[in-house]
Amino acid sequence: MAEPFASLRSSRLGRATGFRVIGLGSCIPDEVVTNADLSRLGCDPQWILERSGIRERRHAPPGMATSDLAIGAGRDLFRRCGARAADVELLVVGTFTPDTCIPSTACIVQEGLGLDAPAMDVTAACAGFMYAMVTGAQFIVAGSSRQVLVIGADTNSRVVDPEDVKTWPLFGDGAGAVLLERIDDPREAATRGLLAFALGADGRGADLLVCPMSGSRQPPNAEGLARREQFMRMEGRAVFKWAVRLAEDNIRAVVERAGLTLDDIDCFVLHQANLRIIEAVRVALGIAADRFVVTIDHHGNTSSGSIPLALDEAWREGRVGPGSTIVACGFGGGLAWGTAVWRL
Repeated sequence: MAEPFASLRSSRLGRATGFRVIGLGSCIPDEVVTNADLSRLGCDPQWILERSGIRERRHAPPGMATSDLAIGAGRDLFRRCGARAADVELLVVGTFTPDTCIPSTACIVQEGLGLDAPAMDVTAACAGFMYAMVTGAQFIVAGSSRQVLVIGADTNSRVVDPEDVKTWPLFGDGAGAVLLERIDDPREAATRGLLAFALGADGRGADLLVCPMSGSRQPPNAEGLARREQFMRMEGRAVFKWAVRLAEDNIRAVVERAGLTLDDIDCFVLHQANLRIIEAVRVALGIAADRFVVTIDHHGNTSSGSIPLALDEAWREGRVGPGSTIVACGFGGGLAWGTAVWRL
């Protein structure tokens, strides 16, 4: 295949304003898996930390699925912000680890949260939350929905090979939820929401992050199971190089499109794939470390859950709040990406 980072494909730039964040929530499993717990793989705990920045991650117990995490995040949101499930008019769930192929995980989450609203999954691997966020924003901007619940959730421990020493330590399970509400005041509406966003994809890199035996191309079979093809395979070095360049270019593009400078951004919330990726992007942009949210050390890579989990943690700590201007950037398998300048 052509090296996907030899020439980056362009993103589609847009703007979607007129809504505010009125609630956030999160859900992670109780089981903490430390680097020391992974010594059975022959990994030195310090080696994992130095290569990824991860000290621990959470794994879902048997019987817990992605919908359970998403429902937990939604319930946490409603409990904390006082919003009513009856007022939600659309549910969008970003995930690439659905409970089942049929039905969508969003339908299960809808029932679990007691919503009376359309519900759909959006699949874009680790960019899933950003794709779901932009999708939900469009319904508000179009006037179709007043309140939209967007959830990013993944149970990565079910799709990563526990015998793969290079991949298994990187991933964790978790979900984060964000509730968006339309703003009626036209003056305020023009200044809140996605001041600029970019979505893109590059299918030339489709085989860099893939579960070979997980769909219509290769249905489950005994031979594939023997080759462990039900698990994710990742070309880590190639993805790393692509992600750093992509994130830097995309962040610069959306900030410029929003008519702002990097100094105008209160906080940067990148997909928590690897601390070395985040650091490489930060250095390339020339931004101080305290303006980047980092949760990978205790969550690992939670894929679609990583950005909303990190945003919720920053919100709880008072680092961001209503009116804050952040950059959110997700990237991953597909290859797919989504970046936004987002005024909360």
